[in-house]
Amino acid sequence: MLDAVIVGKVIQRFREEKGLSQEVLSGFADIGRTHLSAIERGARKPTLDTFFKIGEALEIRPSVLLAAIEDEINRAS
Repeated sequence: MLDAVIVGKVIQRFREEKGLSQEVLSGFADIGRTHLSAIERGARKPTLDTFFKIGEALEIRPSVLLAAIEDEINRAS
């Protein structure tokens, strides 16, 4: 099962590695900052559309982002 907290932590890690604030990333992804914050906290799961927008805003393929989430889930198991 997909863990929203892990999804959020991975997205946050990529964002921080790029040196972006939530405000900047949410602007690039065309989503609200509070929405991004809720995703990063694990309070909300991104839709597939939002997931792709975040990947595009981070300049990474969604498959790379998904692979990082899968790796984190495997480590947590």
